[in-house]
Amino acid sequence: MQACATMSIVLPTVAAVAPVTRHPHSVLPRHLRLSNLPPSFTATTHTRTFRGRFFSPFNFRPVSGPEKATAELGGFDVIGDGGSMLQDAGATALVIAGAYTLVSTFDFLSERKLIEQNLSRKLVHILSGLLFMASWPIFSTSGWARYFASVVPLTHCLRLVIHGLSFATDEGLIKSVTREGRPEELLRGPLYYVLVLILSAVLFWRESPVGVISVAIMCGGDGIADIVGRRFGSTKIPYNKQKSWAGSLSMFVLGSLVSIGMLYYFSALGYFHLDWVSTVGKVALVSLVATLVESLPITGMVDDNISVPLASMIVASLAFGY
Repeated sequence: MQACATMSIVLPTVAAVAPVTRHPHSVLPRHLRLSNLPPSFTATTHTRTFRGRFFSPFNFRPVSGPEKATAELGGFDVIGDGGSMLQDAGATALVIAGAYTLVSTFDFLSERKLIEQNLSRKLVHILSGLLFMASWPIFSTSGWARYFASVVPLTHCLRLVIHGLSFATDEGLIKSVTREGRPEELLRGPLYYVLVLILSAVLFWRESPVGVISVAIMCGGDGIADIVGRRFGSTKIPYNKQKSWAGSLSMFVLGSLVSIGMLYYFSALGYFHLDWVSTVGKVALVSLVATLVESLPITGMVDDNISVPLASMIVASLAFGY
């Protein structure tokens, strides 16, 4: 009887100190696995919750304060303090400078006739959104990080409004992002483009495949479709003579590939884990629907920079369950 009582005490104790088995659908980078964390950190028993709330591959630190608060927060600061705000402010300034440099570079190349103006415009369309999204991991784990990031497209949004309403003049900006070189064009496609970037950052951020796929298809898919369609689009789509089979096919293929590439990028950094067999099929479905929407003769009513990402967000939300 005494031995049994002793065993009943020892077994729960052993179970309590046994290492937590990692969830099979959770991924953490090698340097941030729970087994490698300092003992002062309080690890949660649910790895997915731990990663979603407390993980950033570039910023983590223990929270000072009461033990209760530290236990509830898993040892990490999810609210943000002066350090994380400084990191986010620095990241915002860095990305704004990079965006300005990107536009200025292609403006310089087009002015020197080293690249066609329309090609320059489309390359800016493709690269600016993708590079903005690729910069998200340099922001902190603070709850305000997504709003700091959205300041980047918001700054460009204000710039488009100011020049679109002719309060100021910037010929380089107008040439680099408009089709016909008229200031009022800034208030249509280019403005919708940056508004989608703001929406994706604020609503979905880096924890959801939905925003990643929507931006990837709008930038990579739609941008490539115009470039390929202008050069190889001799065979037009029967229901829309403004669109070609070559352009639509390239949008579907490149939109899918760019989306998968960006999903892999964020997945490798530990923001979410995906079943890649089903993910490829879901991405292909989203890209197909976005391609069909882009091919419809509705450009005069709804700009592609609204219809394509909106369709992508709806289908991706249904496909991935977000």
